[in-house]
Amino acid sequence: MLDVQNQPDHRNIAIDKVGVKNIRYPITVLDRANGSQQTVASINMYVNLPHQYKGTHMSRFIELLSEYSGSINISNITDILEEMKLRLDAESAHIEVEFPYFIEKAAPVSGAQGLMEYAVAFRGSLNGEGMDLVVEIGVPVTTLCPCSKEISASGAHNQRGMVRLAVRFKRFIWIEDLIQMVEGSASSEVYSLLKREDEKFVTEHAYENPMFVEDVVREVARNLSEDRNIVWFTVDSENFESIHNHSAYAYIECDKRAPKA
Repeated sequence: MLDVQNQPDHRNIAIDKVGVKNIRYPITVLDRANGSQQTVASINMYVNLPHQYKGTHMSRFIELLSEYSGSINISNITDILEEMKLRLDAESAHIEVEFPYFIEKAAPVSGAQGLMEYAVAFRGSLNGEGMDLVVEIGVPVTTLCPCSKEISASGAHNQRGMVRLAVRFKRFIWIEDLIQMVEGSASSEVYSLLKREDEKFVTEHAYENPMFVEDVVREVARNLSEDRNIVWFTVDSENFESIHNHSAYAYIECDKRAPKA
């Protein structure tokens, strides 16, 4: 049959990224506690398309994904991208894998177990300049307002927030380590299951550790700056304010590879 994709295109315009987007797919990822974890991902896969080709072979992306669906993780993203380049005769390949990641988490006092969900993404690119991999996580936290505590005769307002972290690194890193670092940088952690004794602990712990969004991103940045395995990062924190009709927000980016002035 006629292979339309391989027919020539005469407009002399190359395409930076062409492929498939928003594939909902069951995958297996590494889990520090249990070895592996099954989840469902939203996946984007692209390659570059030289100017002389009319189109790419979309089915080859799905074929390749099927072969790797039993194990997609930080360690084999490079292998997947190399295979994409090979099968699609491309100079660059890109993959974005976004998925919910679950950790069984014990309440601080009672020890009651509950599953916590975290948003995780792997974003990888491979071209003539080498491999680039970014890991992103979204971690819910609790913050208590230092200003509210200082000016109030009793109590202080607090709120749930979301910390989003993206990192580039030298060696393999566990998702769980990044999550624990972020959770330890807020007024308190968030839990899926709390008994009364746990609620008392979390409330009092947050009250003793008041933090603005600025404090949260600075604390995360301080920890990442001291980690020699991390070479670049961004961190932002958004507080869904409990007494304001807006969110509070802060953001830091740091490239430790950049020459210092």
